[in-house]
Amino acid sequence: LVENREVETARLAALRDQLEQGILAEVAESRVNGAGAARSCNVTNIQFPGIEGEALLIALDLEGFAVSSGAACSSGAVTPSHVLTAMGLTAEEARSSLRFSLGRMNTEEQVDALIAAVARCAARLRKLSPAWTNA
Repeated sequence: LVENREVETARLAALRDQLEQGILAEVAESRVNGAGAARSCNVTNIQFPGIEGEALLIALDLEGFAVSSGAACSSGAVTPSHVLTAMGLTAEEARSSLRFSLGRMNTEEQVDALIAAVARCAARLRKLSPAWTNA
């Protein structure tokens, strides 16, 4: 791992960027929380206005993807992520956000499959959401 750290860091950052760009292109009004700030190469947190994060988390889980609705340090918490609210997000914005983490074994093809699943699930959930008025 130490010998390949730089190569692996660049590869994971490229996968994270692929994931972010794909989701932003496919899911209207989605936003990367903390975009432009120094961030981990393998983690992104994306906001999905009009969608409850927990509902999207469950939908993605049913499609075989493991994501989180909070910061790593608050997994399992019912309250909005204190990290996201400290960054200036409202409680509603924090609750509509998901954290995606990538690892050594992830591939470009898996990221593409995740982007497609997020787009499908987000579209389905927004049709059901009274909070989504841009339909």
